Amino acid sequence: MPSLQERAESTLRQEVIGIALQEIGVREATGNNDGKRVEEYLRYTGLGKGYAWCSAFVSWCYGQAGLIEPRNPWSPALFPNARTYCRGDACGRPITLTQIKPADIFGIYGQSVRRINHVGLIKDIKGKYLRTIEGNSNNRVESKRRHLSTIYAVADWIGGGR
Repeated sequence: MPSLQERAESTLRQEVIGIALQEIGVREATGNNDGKRVEEYLRYTGLGKGYAWCSAFVSWCYGQAGLIEPRNPWSPALFPNARTYCRGDACGRPITLTQIKPADIFGIYGQSVRRINHVGLIKDIKGKYLRTIEGNSNNRVESKRRHLSTIYAVADWIGGGR
């Protein structure tokens, strides 16, 4: 039987995912990182319109669930060593598959910028595919299916790392 702490953590994870699910379909107004709701995500992390907002979206979802962290608009900042439990090829290893939980944050590495340049929330995992909810994906909030081989890092901001 799960402990009280494990049940509370699971409930919090589902709350973050529920908040994110309600945002699916939010779109930029003009395709320039703008629009009422997009700007609300950005303001939550101290930025105004016009900035990339995937990390702000993730931070906003956590904030709406009552969590004070993460709260950062810069994607790489969501992957400190204490919170990140896989990087690179390690994300596709069998042990990692058993660690992934809803509301963990995934990061995608951008070769051109040589850093993590896109993030989102993990809804669940099916085989070697993540089902995600991510902002600033095709200028909107959407759910996607991503193969683990495309994931560069995964971080846990609810369970305190692994």
